[in-house]
Amino acid sequence: MWRKLFSRLPNRPFSSSSSNPEISTLYSFLQPSIFALKRDPPLSSQPSTKLPAQPPKTLNPDDITSLETTLHKSLLTNNTDEAWKSFKALTSGSAFPSKSLTNSLITHLSSLNEVHNLKRAFASVVYLIEKNPELLGLETVESLLNSFKCAKTAAPAFALVRCMFKNRFFVPFSVWGNVLVEISRKHGNFAAFLRVLEENCRIALDEKLAFMKPDLAACNAALEGCCRQLESVSGSEKVVETMSVLGVRPDETSFGHLAYLYALKGLEKKISELESLMVGFGVSNKRMFLSNLISGYVKSGNLDSVSATILRGLGEGDGESLHLGEETYCEVVKGFLQNGEIKALATLIIEAQKLETSTVIVDKSVGFGIISACVNNGLSDKAHTILDEMNTRESFLGLGVYLPILKAYCKEHRTAEATQLVMDIRNSGLELDVGTYDALIESSMSSQDFQSALTLFRDMREARVSDLKGSYLTIMTGLMENHRPELMAAFLDEVVEDPRVEVRTHDWNSIIHAFCKAGRLEDARRTFRRMTFLQFKPNEQTYLSLISGYVSAEKYFNVLMLWNEVKRNVSIDGEKGIKFDHNLVDAFLYALVKGGFFDAVMQVVEKSQEMKIFVDKWRYKHAFMETHKKLKVAKLRKRNFRKMEALIAFKNWAGLSA
Repeated sequence: MWRKLFSRLPNRPFSSSSSNPEISTLYSFLQPSIFALKRDPPLSSQPSTKLPAQPPKTLNPDDITSLETTLHKSLLTNNTDEAWKSFKALTSGSAFPSKSLTNSLITHLSSLNEVHNLKRAFASVVYLIEKNPELLGLETVESLLNSFKCAKTAAPAFALVRCMFKNRFFVPFSVWGNVLVEISRKHGNFAAFLRVLEENCRIALDEKLAFMKPDLAACNAALEGCCRQLESVSGSEKVVETMSVLGVRPDETSFGHLAYLYALKGLEKKISELESLMVGFGVSNKRMFLSNLISGYVKSGNLDSVSATILRGLGEGDGESLHLGEETYCEVVKGFLQNGEIKALATLIIEAQKLETSTVIVDKSVGFGIISACVNNGLSDKAHTILDEMNTRESFLGLGVYLPILKAYCKEHRTAEATQLVMDIRNSGLELDVGTYDALIESSMSSQDFQSALTLFRDMREARVSDLKGSYLTIMTGLMENHRPELMAAFLDEVVEDPRVEVRTHDWNSIIHAFCKAGRLEDARRTFRRMTFLQFKPNEQTYLSLISGYVSAEKYFNVLMLWNEVKRNVSIDGEKGIKFDHNLVDAFLYALVKGGFFDAVMQVVEKSQEMKIFVDKWRYKHAFMETHKKLKVAKLRKRNFRKMEALIAFKNWAGLSA
């Protein structure tokens, strides 16, 4: 069927031109030439292979051995010029180095990534193909062709393959075919590749050489060149005919290239024939076929067919996703917008939504693909215009048309607009997933748009989103890093009774610490009271933050009040009460010494001794001397006997007694 479909076509060459422009490029590569070429005679399609040499002389076995030894040593020492000189001397005397030395020399010359030595390698290979092809290894030929690819020079590669054909030096297609495909793609030389491929296929059939048959990838590359670059219907169908003769079975890529060309040329009948052939060959995946059809229609400006193809694909798939790629949607958007067809794009989305089932993944919907393409190409304003056009028609807007714009807002930190769009989405009855909320809240926090983040979190709660932990932590962390404890306190108060949010003592501590650090001690104390009222258990970190804040403000009496509260609930491990560790002992001792509450100081000392907590007395000696240096025991005796006793006890403990 594959062959019969196109066998009616006349047998034409792949290229419409009989000239070979790569020949002049080849000779440009070879100048200044290492061949004995004369500039006056007309150029032929095959390069001369005479190596420059002195007049021929007969070499005796000793001479040959000596030259081979020199050649070998030169290769080992990377003395390229000397190696080349030895090779020329051997070939001038009608002798050849051993096969291993010959291939080593050519591989060495090919590997140097330098044009002059590439010329030497090319000359050597062509000379050997004509004079003694048995010496050439396939790996050597492949290495040279790869060097041409790396050097970004195409003409010598094609000339070398034609030379092999001319001299009946037949090597497997896998040795040279894929390299020429890559070279053709890079240089746009598909016309040259098609001529070489045609000659290769003729030889493979005439000589019955299966190893010279091109594989499917090469045939598809030829189709790609005919369909995409040359835009030649006759050329592409000649490749199809060749594939049929060689027994190369087409795949979805083959049909895709042809679909592009036929759509470009408006050959609807041939497109229908292609679809029938796909069924016959068992090609069930039509994604590539549809993508190429769409690309061809876009390039030809046939936008009606673009829309019809997308909608037909949805209909044939029972409303399931087309799985078109981002590149295809970008082509569609550019094609429509260049022709000012915003209304047509809106219509396409509306009609696609009618066909898409409720099970279609949001980011696989047609609406998502089109709006994403607008956004990704910096056309967010056009995306908005499409949405406005759809709203004007009072049509239902699926979540897919909103998400790309929301993502763009996140990326551009346009968080206020994103929040408003979320409200619109919710009002339309659509639900956002937790990932979208998390991304929007994170973007809002990084932009310091705290009100938008808090509004979005409220919306998450109202939407009954089950997982609030991620966004809760994002907000709390962001507010703490930006020193906004008042917002933290208000936020925590708002969500503390929501079972989906795990509020812990640590969260309250963060707020208290932030207030204390900012010197807002009354707010810190108010938060502390709220924390205990809601039955959150303060821990050592809670008290450390409060003590630090009170010491900074020299409010030592407040520390004394804290101690009176703490001393009733201390434990060494924190399991049955507040963990009384070295840090907490140190903080209380320092603050109470500074405040002159020596009775409480000795209570702390007694508790630390009871719990075997080590205390460094030097720090408190220094604090006493700094604050109470002039305090006399005699004066205290007259005023307050109990304080006097506490002071004496402290001085004795600290080693301050005379």
